Amino acid sequence: MKAAVIVFPGSNCDRDIAVSLETAMGAPPAMVWHGDADIPKVDLIVVPGGFSYGDYLRSGAMAAHSPVMGEVKARADKGVPVLGICNGFQILTECGLLPGILMRNASLKFICRDVYLRVESNDSLFTSAYGKDDVIRIPMAHHDGNYFSDEATIERLEDNGQVAFRYCDETGAITTDANPNGSLRNIAGIYNETKTVLGMMPHPERLAETLLGGTDGRPMFDGLVEALG
Repeated sequence: MKAAVIVFPGSNCDRDIAVSLETAMGAPPAMVWHGDADIPKVDLIVVPGGFSYGDYLRSGAMAAHSPVMGEVKARADKGVPVLGICNGFQILTECGLLPGILMRNASLKFICRDVYLRVESNDSLFTSAYGKDDVIRIPMAHHDGNYFSDEATIERLEDNGQVAFRYCDETGAITTDANPNGSLRNIAGIYNETKTVLGMMPHPERLAETLLGGTDGRPMFDGLVEALG
């Protein structure tokens, strides 16, 4: 398996995801600068977290128009899997690869802590190593993670099984108290219609080895290698 990580000015999680990918793949991913209009032939593209362009205007709005994103969209249209984490999720909505938007957290505060997620679907490249309804602990760190879309789009996501993860409590219950940012229906991550594009706000790469305090994020990367390797 070969992977590429897109790097924007302001990215601060590109190295984290590169380490997790290299651990799973046995080889480092290609690090592609946002200003490059070409991406090497790869099996997976990752748009990492951070604060691309300082999060000016809206989070991800400027990065969505970087030269490299035209190629990311072209590859995604051809079926190349794309994973967007945190700011990467915001960028994927801003460029139209995923529906909806990420608004300011309901508290209007930056939130940095571990949260529990329930795996809503494991029939994708990204979640095949998890069990459906598994509860996993994953760190989050964002100011604009409040997922919103119109009701028709939300119903379509639900009907098509495009909700990948929901915020929950440690028992898997989907409650208001377990929702850290106000996201509609506790949505923490969604797929495109073919489930080849995943955007999620929490950071699986930050809990992918024992030294980090847990490994609940590791199955995502191992599953991708198994599926794409």
